[in-house]
Amino acid sequence: MNSYRVLVCDPIAPEGMAILESIAEVELRPGLSEQQLAQAVVGADGLVVRSGAEITERVIEAADKLKIIARAGVGVDNIDVPAATRRGVLVVNCPTGNTVATAEHTIALLMAAARNIPQAHASLQAGKWERKRFVGRQVTGKTLGIIGLGKIGSEVARRARGLGMKIVAHDPYIAPQHADSLGAEMLSLEEVLQRADFLTIHTALTNETAGMIGAEQLALMKPQAVLINCARGGIVDEPALVAALTEGHLSAAALDVFEGGSQPDPELLALDNVIVTPHLGASTSEAQANVAVDAAQQVVDALENRPPRWPVNMPTLPPETLAMVRRYSPLIDSLARVQHVLAPQSVARITVRGSGEPSADRLEMLTRYFLVGLLSPVVEEPVNYVNAFAIAQDRGIEVVQSKMGDAGDYRNLLETVTEADGERLVISGTLADDDQVRIVAVAGFETDLVPGGVMLLIWNAEPEQPGFVGRLGTLLGDAEISIQGLQVAQGEVRGEGLMVVQLTEHLAANLLAQIRDLRGVTRTELVEFD
Repeated sequence: MNSYRVLVCDPIAPEGMAILESIAEVELRPGLSEQQLAQAVVGADGLVVRSGAEITERVIEAADKLKIIARAGVGVDNIDVPAATRRGVLVVNCPTGNTVATAEHTIALLMAAARNIPQAHASLQAGKWERKRFVGRQVTGKTLGIIGLGKIGSEVARRARGLGMKIVAHDPYIAPQHADSLGAEMLSLEEVLQRADFLTIHTALTNETAGMIGAEQLALMKPQAVLINCARGGIVDEPALVAALTEGHLSAAALDVFEGGSQPDPELLALDNVIVTPHLGASTSEAQANVAVDAAQQVVDALENRPPRWPVNMPTLPPETLAMVRRYSPLIDSLARVQHVLAPQSVARITVRGSGEPSADRLEMLTRYFLVGLLSPVVEEPVNYVNAFAIAQDRGIEVVQSKMGDAGDYRNLLETVTEADGERLVISGTLADDDQVRIVAVAGFETDLVPGGVMLLIWNAEPEQPGFVGRLGTLLGDAEISIQGLQVAQGEVRGEGLMVVQLTEHLAANLLAQIRDLRGVTRTELVEFD
């Protein structure tokens, strides 16, 4: 008799069920309410879900034996991961099982949009023969822009190259050698938008990427360009997309995901130059079998005390390590936020160096947390301290951690370095005696910054010019933006000075443009802290 009990909350492929049934008593219970799930989970050693079941804190708290929750797919939005972590329950996902299926669906939508296939099909079914109306375009020789060159984006690039397309891509954390292996030219987001004949999105939905393709970005695209989104709804500003398609600023769009989930915007659906599918990216029999087998095997591994392949969390850390990580996490988070904004394109190497308190093993853990903060906003799959090194490796990034010698005036110092094509960015910070976070070096400048609010960095080729602070203050004051602090960093780098202004709120794009137009300003960047 099997000694384990596994509750399968959404239907999965038979191949996965067979693996589970080889070691456990398996119950398939789809469509349960939260209350019913809380009752059914009692006595269960494992849970398997897709996107239907909601595994809430209440459900997790009711589980008395639960060791693992497996998501047969990528996203874990329907699982309360922090609640699972607090209870020592593993959460795993299957980030590779549907990679090929989603890449193929992307190419299918690209070809359908290029040749007007759904529209021509509907016309012919209606008894019309409209060959001239549906003249399409060849994709050979055209430029495909890819936002996000992770697992799925890379597979799309390989297939597009086979179609004879040129590839341009935007992804700050892809090493140059990985992009080169795909035949992809790495560019800024603006350059990709301007160059692309077809644009496809393969990035995670985060606070940073929500609405990242809005009216301003769509206006940069060619009027004959086509936008494709098989990633997540909400990355594209749908009202702005409707306007661009209606007004002729964009030729067509092909969408598999929507901001409203299963209830897409009716205005979008009504447009003749829009192709839509109901989130079919991963919906192939092969992909469903792959994720079912992957999820089931991870459940088996966890129940038999083997490490699962794709952990989203890990339940515990040694108490002393956990205490250290908690102390340093605000510093690590702040350094990662600054690096994320300022890091060079196509990072090839990341280094975290420490002096003082962090020992070698603890420095490795801090490096993992730094990677979480740096990579989470830009990769498709969840990043955690367990899989952070593997995700960096997948993207061709070398990760190094090392102890430093004497750090001068600082008892404890963390130095983070990102490198690409000879460009090197160093951001350093320390914890004061009261554990207050201080950023003490930014891109070659000495600083003494306490992170918070919005940090505006201004590089100035004429750092000594009189009246600059007054002109800046007038612009901010007219916009009713309060200055919390202002600091001129020590030193000059390549003849430029750096001013750091801490503000109470985000700056609108037009105001930031006015600041960039001030005399001597060569660059501005915004870093936002919680």
